[in-house]
Amino acid sequence: MKITDISGSLVAAARELLKRPVIDVSRLEATVGSILAEVRAGGDEAVRKFSLQFDKVAPERMELTADERVVGLDEGLKAAIRMAVANIEVFHRRQVRVEEVVETMPGVRCWRRSVAIEKVGLYIPGGTAPLFSTLLMLAIPARIAGCRETVLCSPPDAQGRLHPALLYAAELIGGIRVFRVGGVQAIAAMAYGTESIPAVYKIFGPGNQYVTCAKQLVQREGIAIDMPAGPSEVAVYADETASPEFVAADLLSQAEHGADSQVVLVSPSGSFVERVLVEVERQVALLPRAEIARKALANSRAFVVKDSDQAMELLNEYAPEHLILSCEDAGRLAGIVVNAGSVFLGNYSPESVGDYASGTNHVLPTNGAARAFSGVSLDSFVKKITFQQLSRGGLEAIAETVTSMASAEGLEAHARAVSVRLARRD
Repeated sequence: MKITDISGSLVAAARELLKRPVIDVSRLEATVGSILAEVRAGGDEAVRKFSLQFDKVAPERMELTADERVVGLDEGLKAAIRMAVANIEVFHRRQVRVEEVVETMPGVRCWRRSVAIEKVGLYIPGGTAPLFSTLLMLAIPARIAGCRETVLCSPPDAQGRLHPALLYAAELIGGIRVFRVGGVQAIAAMAYGTESIPAVYKIFGPGNQYVTCAKQLVQREGIAIDMPAGPSEVAVYADETASPEFVAADLLSQAEHGADSQVVLVSPSGSFVERVLVEVERQVALLPRAEIARKALANSRAFVVKDSDQAMELLNEYAPEHLILSCEDAGRLAGIVVNAGSVFLGNYSPESVGDYASGTNHVLPTNGAARAFSGVSLDSFVKKITFQQLSRGGLEAIAETVTSMASAEGLEAHARAVSVRLARRD
């Protein structure tokens, strides 16, 4: 990690250093767009073609049968998944809201109701780390919201199988149709529908740059997606009260996601940063994914700041997906956070607990999107529909306001929709 001391300068001086890597999307969009178009026209046949091309396997039957979804799994892992499911469900059920009817003026009643998105698609990557935990984060709120149809797509291994923990999680949650297909072709299938895979109204889930690009392209055609997404990232603010061993472990837990992951360390102590980096070197050598983590660290940064206020200004500018506050006054600093996906307070709140089992959702905005986007929640799976009901007295009371505004905008039919009602004497 590169160390930059900004303690004697303004945060603005670090803006360039905080920029995420930018890729040329024009060529990427052309490649992805052609796959989308071919699947839209060719359906299952095109999906199998691209599955064979990219994943080297293309099962004739893409949807798993009930028998194929029965798997053997270590009892310890089963118990861990059940505990995670329970915590995630508790947290997301508390997000259910029954909203009150509001009488904005006598005779004018307005209210709002949450209605589940009927058909949702969940994309779960395979690759170097099959993220069965992401299925929990998406399928549980979908079930609580009451989505009528939930479709899961995930790339199979060389034998055409899905990870057994993924299948166990799907069975535990229930009501999920499971398809062994990944990549851009999976996004296309869920967006447009094929002979085997139904079209959905909203697509959720992380993926590589091709999958992310596919989601963004189908969004332009009216298919909703969860949020813009890029490589995973974490930022840690730590002072001398933190443990260098803990902080190094937090940085590496994110760096091992992928070579394009980014980690940021911020501290008011240069000597503390040096101790953390020594610990990072010690720990990274012990990791099975050490090579991946080292590549991510090569593109990551550590900042030495003047104090916690400058640190928070820097971190709000960066808008990290995950923010860890390992410091003496974590509670106070948490109140200053305005741009972050999810925040972890204190020395005993590692980001990995949020990834798996604390209950909060780990599908979060990346690449600076936390400035304007929230992570996935129950609200992600519902629409908020507003209602209003007026009595005749209510319409009479509001009529002049509506007709004068409509006439001022030159929309006389709007005004007449009010006046024609009041002209009738029942």
